[in-house]
Amino acid sequence: MMSDSADRRIKDRYPAMCLKVQLQERGFFGRGKNSTAVTCLDLNRYGMAVLCPRPVESGARLYMDFHGKYIRESRVAARVISCQPYQTGYRVSIQFSYCFDKKGYSRTVDNALSRIEGLYNRYAS
Repeated sequence: MMSDSADRRIKDRYPAMCLKVQLQERGFFGRGKNSTAVTCLDLNRYGMAVLCPRPVESGARLYMDFHGKYIRESRVAARVISCQPYQTGYRVSIQFSYCFDKKGYSRTVDNALSRIEGLYNRYAS
């Protein structure tokens, strides 16, 4: 059975379990709260799903850091779409901010996320 979030996706997501991801909630004045290591379940250039050890509130604003083979991207702005209990933690659905906030659009971030998506798309094929 497909979830509502799967029905809303613009584009397929690709498995990316080996991508190292840090999630950091953004506090007031752009300050970040504690950083949490999460497991990437899947991603594309518009968003991703992660397995997080703790719940994260829907609507929470985040910074995402990505580290992997050929990849190092920090402080990518995002927001939480939904959070549900899943396996040993919580499945957090995330949308990257540049997709929904025209003022926040960054060609650099778009290009970086497209490159990351491309690497994992290649592995999924």
